[in-house]
Amino acid sequence: MIQVYLLLLLGLLLLFVSGKYLVDSSVSIARLLRIPTMIIGLTVVAFGTSAPELLVSLQAAFRGYPEIAMGNVVGSNISNILLVLAITAMIFPIPVPEKSVKLDWPVLMFVSLLLFIFSLNGSLSRLEGSVFLILLASYIGYAVIQARNNPYISSEDPGKKPAMKGWVAGMVFLVSCTGLAFGADLLVKNAAVIAGNLGISQRVISITMVAVGTSIPELATSVIAALKKETDISVGNIMGSNIMNILSVLGFTSIVGDIDVDVAIARFDIPWMLAITLVLLFLMLPAARSRITRWEGAFMIVIYLLYIYLIF
Repeated sequence: MIQVYLLLLLGLLLLFVSGKYLVDSSVSIARLLRIPTMIIGLTVVAFGTSAPELLVSLQAAFRGYPEIAMGNVVGSNISNILLVLAITAMIFPIPVPEKSVKLDWPVLMFVSLLLFIFSLNGSLSRLEGSVFLILLASYIGYAVIQARNNPYISSEDPGKKPAMKGWVAGMVFLVSCTGLAFGADLLVKNAAVIAGNLGISQRVISITMVAVGTSIPELATSVIAALKKETDISVGNIMGSNIMNILSVLGFTSIVGDIDVDVAIARFDIPWMLAITLVLLFLMLPAARSRITRWEGAFMIVIYLLYIYLIF
């Protein structure tokens, strides 16, 4: 049994390290191709940070564990807000950019509601996955156009030097992809074994252990930024990651094959995700201070602990 836990931790470690180097190598390749920085942020980095969730969900779908595939995304979105943002805010209060309230939050709420509607019939079909992918392309396209029209962003130096040489970035990219695949395989297989041994559902193990594990890259990035007092983009990053989780992870996974949705996920977990997203709006709204405070961060952690208590 100890071996199973060690293999699961090894899977988490592989996901974390591989995810980090996947983003770093992808950014270097994009800069070698002279892709503007703002487009790198909207595409390469956004997809890279969702890579652990994508690989885990694909592995779960291939291995016949639909509860893990869906629970991973829903649980990651919940933990991104109630853990990642909360811990970051407790280290240093997070400023809330106007764009996060006017663009990111409405898009996140819309795609979350769409996921809820799609899941009510007990499955996520290829057609519904295609809708997610079309919305993903539209969202990225709109964000790129908006960024190009922003004088502060469009005037940014497009020729930043890559951190790696071309051949090094290519090798790191390939090794990172391999590491993500192995890490996802280890995580899914051993999470299913642990769930069976402990007598708990795959839904619970995916929403807690697996989801928090795949959120580690976002948590590490946000905590480091908070310690450096560079929290300006934390809220936007988290909401962008949640949007990507729904549109890209579930979009691509459901294209591979229809995803069965557990009744408890459709009727309990996704409504909780919607409620938490609504709570986030209220925490961002006061225009006078426009920041998420330490007390609000502590409040979100209390909500997360209540949620965990209820699902067990």
